[in-house]
Amino acid sequence: MNRTPVVFIHGAWLHALSWESWAERFASRGFVTFAPGWPGEPRTADARTSLEALGGVGLDALTDHYAGIARSFDISPVIVGHSVGGLVAQHLIGANVGRAAVAIAPAPVNGVALPASTARLWTPTEASEPLVSLTPRQFHHVLANTVEAQESDRLFERYATPTPRRLLADLGCTGTLPSPRAVADTGNAGRGPLLLISGQEDRLVPDSVTRAVYKQYGDSTAVTDLKQFADRGHSLVLDGGWRSVADYVLGWLDERGIHALPAGR
Repeated sequence: MNRTPVVFIHGAWLHALSWESWAERFASRGFVTFAPGWPGEPRTADARTSLEALGGVGLDALTDHYAGIARSFDISPVIVGHSVGGLVAQHLIGANVGRAAVAIAPAPVNGVALPASTARLWTPTEASEPLVSLTPRQFHHVLANTVEAQESDRLFERYATPTPRRLLADLGCTGTLPSPRAVADTGNAGRGPLLLISGQEDRLVPDSVTRAVYKQYGDSTAVTDLKQFADRGHSLVLDGGWRSVADYVLGWLDERGIHALPAGR
């Protein structure tokens, strides 16, 4: 392989298929794209009856899974993560895994707290089942609040899938202490560039939380940038406005000298 790989990591309540438009867009610019699912995730979002293996996935397994993928390439990849995937992307780039990372509406790291009202959105049910599901109405309220109900329902049918309760516990969303993996080395001056992105109408990971995480990188000389999208919610990577976010990321990579065809190839 002689082109730069891009690894997409999806977030909670979404299937890996949620990156399909991004993968096509990045591939059209010459990148080699990969959107591998979480461990135990079925290959299609409509296989919601085959999720037993997914129920046991925690943050350790998720992080190790994508670290192994990122390290498997001859050319160090760009890592693009959304929500929980954005947390994993920050953890990996902080550990010098990957050439660059983009964390979009990322679940918070290093003890940055979600507002109490927001934290409750991460635990919409009180049942003890290993998987936590959203109804179409909850999906619209929590993830796709900036789009019309008709579009939200379409996104739900194509991309929505349950999320492991164990993972939510590892994030500290169920009243437990966060996992030691819910961290990023914000002081690593030798890592690749990092872009944090927030939606200013995001209910699940408010813009204020992403800004608080961004401030933690202030003492590092490594490149860390923040982009805020007005009037956008947590679904900004898959709703009708996805292209503006994807193209911003492509432009940012180009500005940082990260191209589909690495130098010398």
